[in-house]
Amino acid sequence: MRERFFNVSAKARALHRLGQRWRGRKLGWFMEKKRELDDRDSTMRIGAFGGNDLIKRGVSRYDLRDPYHIAIDLSWRGFALAFLALDLCINLFFASLYVASPGCIANARPGSFADAFFFSVETMATVGYGVMAPATLYGHAVSALEIVCGMVFTAIMTGLLFVRFSKPRPKILFADRVVVTTHNCAPTLMVRIANGRLTLLTHASARLGLLLYEENAEGLTFRRVHDLGLANASIPLFPLTWTIMHEIDESSPLKGYDAEALAVRGAQLFLTVEARDHALSAFVHDVRIYSHEAILFGSHYADAITFDDRKLPIADLSRLSLLEADISHAE
Repeated sequence: MRERFFNVSAKARALHRLGQRWRGRKLGWFMEKKRELDDRDSTMRIGAFGGNDLIKRGVSRYDLRDPYHIAIDLSWRGFALAFLALDLCINLFFASLYVASPGCIANARPGSFADAFFFSVETMATVGYGVMAPATLYGHAVSALEIVCGMVFTAIMTGLLFVRFSKPRPKILFADRVVVTTHNCAPTLMVRIANGRLTLLTHASARLGLLLYEENAEGLTFRRVHDLGLANASIPLFPLTWTIMHEIDESSPLKGYDAEALAVRGAQLFLTVEARDHALSAFVHDVRIYSHEAILFGSHYADAITFDDRKLPIADLSRLSLLEADISHAE
């Protein structure tokens, strides 16, 4: 008997050690995967149609300590999938609690996980069809806890939906290329944008920055952002199109640069636009980044605004990026 007891104890200890090693390997695998996700390069997209991505290392793609920012920044498809996944997980958890105590739900088939799951859905939604109901103290306690969780979950999701729907979104259209042409007998850099909504934008302002790779006196390369002065940095009304202009004079950081020099310096233009939407009574803003490849010398924007018989302006936004060669370059 004692030998049998010791054999059973040895088997139990062996199984316990095996379970510990298995859990250790699973925990190690999980931690390794978590480190891989944390070390993965995160991509920041600038502008809706800019096609410019910035790579960040040392940051998590999704910081679970800030779920509100994640919920607001997700796409609508991602938000819907996250909502369904959370709802499913909650109901699966409570369904498991109901199944753990057979007989706690009246009129449910014994051991039926499907009945427990659908009862969980009905309980969290506070529907109560009257077919299945808690039958024991355990069932009442679990259902009461689920009702509280369901109320909190519904309140949070309702608030997030309201915030996402009420968030002002810009519809500012940007030309595909930046041009450097002659304006008022001076070389001028131009960027054309347009109001893509049928509502009026007011108090519009723009800032244009130039990023260049430069070398200091110690021979070290660094990035420097120059603020380009604009001839028309703000306009009171922005109903149709707006051509933002920077005159390349003696004080301009672009003085003496051509397309090849901009490519060598890795030049990038950062355009930020802010305006007040008259319909929403809120400010909207957008950002667009242009690489040196998008800066075109010797061309200008074709006319995008015509006038009808009543002298009313008509903006053809399909011509926003249409270019024409300068006469001097064409010759």
